Amino acid sequence: MQLRVHDKATGERIGEVSIAQRDEAERAVAIASEAFASWSKVPVVERARLLFRYADALEHRREELALSVSRENGKTLADARAEVRRGIEAVEFSCGMPSLMMGDALPDIARGIDSISTRHPLGVCVGITPFNFPAMIPLWMFPIAIAAGNTFVLKPSPQTPLTSELLFSVAEDCGFPPGVLRVVHGGAETAEALIDRPEVAAVSFVGSSAAARHVQQRAVAAHKRVQALGGAKNFLIVMPDAVSDETCDAVIGASFGGAGQRCLAGSVVVTVGVAGDAFAPMLVNAARKLRLGRGVDDGVEMGPVVSDEALARIRGYVERARGAGVEILLDSGTVPSGGSFAAPVIFDRVDPSSELARDEIFGPILAIVRAASLDDAIDVANRSRYGNASSIFTRDGRAARSFAARIEVGMVGVNVGIAAPMAFFPFGGVKDSIFGDLRCHGKDAIAFYTQQRVVISRWPS
Repeated sequence: MQLRVHDKATGERIGEVSIAQRDEAERAVAIASEAFASWSKVPVVERARLLFRYADALEHRREELALSVSRENGKTLADARAEVRRGIEAVEFSCGMPSLMMGDALPDIARGIDSISTRHPLGVCVGITPFNFPAMIPLWMFPIAIAAGNTFVLKPSPQTPLTSELLFSVAEDCGFPPGVLRVVHGGAETAEALIDRPEVAAVSFVGSSAAARHVQQRAVAAHKRVQALGGAKNFLIVMPDAVSDETCDAVIGASFGGAGQRCLAGSVVVTVGVAGDAFAPMLVNAARKLRLGRGVDDGVEMGPVVSDEALARIRGYVERARGAGVEILLDSGTVPSGGSFAAPVIFDRVDPSSELARDEIFGPILAIVRAASLDDAIDVANRSRYGNASSIFTRDGRAARSFAARIEVGMVGVNVGIAAPMAFFPFGGVKDSIFGDLRCHGKDAIAFYTQQRVVISRWPS
């Protein structure tokens, strides 16, 4: 069965891939398992050398990758280029595997007894990735896993499968041995077939919280390692001393970049004290000027959402809020024809307990919540069932320090709209934003994709 892929802005058919039935998914795992026997024995310096070649090849083809991302996802070409850059940075991080996999040693832990700890690959690892970052998130996963000596089966989102095929093609050109990296396509049935295979040792997932919880439960029941990143509702707190054009630009980028389809999207702005009256009109003026269109066209600042179904869900939130009498500051409804476009919408004086402030809408909807104090603003954010990221905008170091210490998230921003760590730091949240103990990339990824082994030795005299 073929899965057709369309340009999200025009509806034009741009490619197709074959959907893997259960037996095909199982065969991909079997091939990866067979390849593991030899790949895990390749010296780590040689594995790293292959990843160096891969990073260089991706660098030379980054514009081709960005164009693929933009067409099948809908995001602007500038946004797609930034995504590809962040993905390549993760590959560059994996090139340090000879140092990253180093263990520890301590001689004479007792008389005549030495002890060392070493790291070893797990086996076959599976990655199940979302539509919103079709290049970056796969590159968070398989280069690190493969550099550590594992083999990998990638199942990308059926909404954006073509970029993963391109990543695989580049890997083949670089000389990845057969079976070390496999790509299969499909939906939930394909993902479950991969998770269920006994040869699979670890599963990495990014998606909604409901799906992440299901993946974790299924993987843990089969005694597999799992890191499952779920949903988010990220709060941006604006203090009165930070009402400025610079802050406005950061919030607009965080809220409407990628049409709001980011796990780090700043979808709720909590204005403190008098900040609201001054800052809300600035946001409206800036959002009104955003140019919607096809992501690859010059001057476009926001592309379409991923599907008509997503568009209907987003408009449902808008109409329910309108019916409930929530104050609407911006909802032009004017969008280009031909694609799944959603215009920016801004609500003001939103009830923190309402669905606008609590649900992960995953679209270009910004809710403004008014708070009397920083304590109240932090309380609003911490009542969320999610805990991915949050930022504060202020010139007051004491306020920033208090915020960073008390906010219940995994990633904290200070005067930064998108609190996205670099590849050598861990990425992930708390509460319903993650299911599993270890996050993506950084040292957490090394721990996730390797097994520690402790050797205690004594030699007779």
